[in-house]
Amino acid sequence: MPSANPAALFLTSESSLHPISRPAPSRAFIEKRRNPINATVKRSQQEGRMKSSVLDVLYFLIEKVLLISNFKLFSVSEDEATPEWHYDISLYKRGDLLEVPRTLFVHFGIYLGEDRVAHLMPDILPLLSEDPALLQKVVTNKRLVLGVLAKAASVRVDSVHDFAYGSHILVNHLDRSFPQGALPGEEVARRAEELVGGVEYSLLWNNCEHFVTRCRYGRPASLQTDKFCEMVKMIIRDQRSVLASVLLGLAFMLCLGLGPSTTLPSILIPFSLWMAG
Repeated sequence: MPSANPAALFLTSESSLHPISRPAPSRAFIEKRRNPINATVKRSQQEGRMKSSVLDVLYFLIEKVLLISNFKLFSVSEDEATPEWHYDISLYKRGDLLEVPRTLFVHFGIYLGEDRVAHLMPDILPLLSEDPALLQKVVTNKRLVLGVLAKAASVRVDSVHDFAYGSHILVNHLDRSFPQGALPGEEVARRAEELVGGVEYSLLWNNCEHFVTRCRYGRPASLQTDKFCEMVKMIIRDQRSVLASVLLGLAFMLCLGLGPSTTLPSILIPFSLWMAG
């Protein structure tokens, strides 16, 4: 038999193979292969735009927080003029409890005599400086808001004019809420003077009302805090709160998906409200 030619067999076997079909490369892939530098530049530009948008959102939030902190909720700014208001200090005796209604709350202080009022205010500055000249300046809204967040405050002494800031003053109005009666005026003032300086602050457990009731009645209490807690208790006991929490939990699970961070709160919060009611 004639021997087979290896070259012919190779050509025959190669020609008998079916061609492999491959998908055509995309235009983006071709451009990337042709000019990888442009692709890298485009990716860097996209990342830069994303970072810029995140920074814009962050700056927007900071601007809004600073804008809110400039509202006259508690005190005035150093750059703002104090409103003209005349207070007859001869009406106040040493140890009197002075009460000033504000927009969202009531502020309290103890009259020390000679146009001086001791009162507790949230203030971040005692944590940052010990300079008496700086600490004695009128507390600005920014100092106050940061003090609330940092749970820092100070018992400071201001004039009646700076303490009241244009509001009318009620004298010993809380006496009717404490049947045990008030301590002698000199003892009240002495207690207030001993507490002057930096203290810890708590909106619910150690605010300006706790300070004056500790000095005048011998025990700290806050009727404003009690009213707030009663309101929260009513909301918790309302069955509509349970329904609202269930609906919110379902909405979170639908939007964020099932997971421990969404499922557990969606179950535990309605259950706790139901048991508390």
